[in-house]
Amino acid sequence: MDPIQKKLTQRSHQARLERLGKGISIACITLIVVLVGAIFYFIATKGLATFQHIKLSDFWLKTVWEPSIKDSRGVPQVGVLPMFLGSLAVTILAALLATPFAIGTAIYMTEISPKRGMKILKPVTELLVGIPSVVYGFIGLTVVVPAIRQVFGGSGFGILAGTFVLFVMILPTVTALSVDALQAVPSHYRAASLALGATRWQTIQRLILKLALPGLLTAIVFGMARAFGEALAVQMVIGNATLMPQSLLAPASTLTSVLTMGMGNTVMGSLENNALWTLALVLLLMSLAFNLLVRYIGRKGALKSK
Repeated sequence: MDPIQKKLTQRSHQARLERLGKGISIACITLIVVLVGAIFYFIATKGLATFQHIKLSDFWLKTVWEPSIKDSRGVPQVGVLPMFLGSLAVTILAALLATPFAIGTAIYMTEISPKRGMKILKPVTELLVGIPSVVYGFIGLTVVVPAIRQVFGGSGFGILAGTFVLFVMILPTVTALSVDALQAVPSHYRAASLALGATRWQTIQRLILKLALPGLLTAIVFGMARAFGEALAVQMVIGNATLMPQSLLAPASTLTSVLTMGMGNTVMGSLENNALWTLALVLLLMSLAFNLLVRYIGRKGALKSK
């Protein structure tokens, strides 16, 4: 075959492969978009059906969750406020508790003792990530709940127990993302700071942490998203009482705990079932809000770096 024809044949073959690869990529992206859209549509249609029987204000502000029982006005008692506040409480408290430990561990692994930190702490955090949720819940049920009962009194079940369990669960996630954020800071900033006479701690505190702040905030938000959506482990230790949270030691409930306990005990299409789908819609919207917050933080960080 003529060399020119051979080269043209090869280019034609490469062009066909590129078109095939592009077509496969577009098909995969389309499939993902369709699946996400279908999930949103399915959950939204099921969840919004509840508001044919109750008002949106009643759903968010009422404190009684008894979909099968109607009040004096004949309106089903579907108040999500106790569960939403319970989810918010354990999420915020777990994030507040985990953030100092996670950032401190990340600083040790990246700035103070990288070799020893990566050799010892990194396998430990990876091991924590791989532990199933039911194991965390069982440990919380057999260790955390009795310890809280002995120290503070009460039943031991409540927001405090859920906070401790979620703290351990989100710690490796926040730590790993914090390590990535600190490692993303260019090394020449460290060298320049030390060359100007700053100590290592001054460099970490006044330079590295400020430059890595968007990444650290992203790590915290991801940890909160993980905590807000956790179901089984929290369900085992929080008490599952659909009441307004009175204290950290009183039994409470979360959106996920009520959803997982009730979904198998309702009839599809009934008001009770639609109310649970409404909880699923709230969880989906909260997940979307966390993702939008992460994108906002990332965009702000990119603008500052420029």
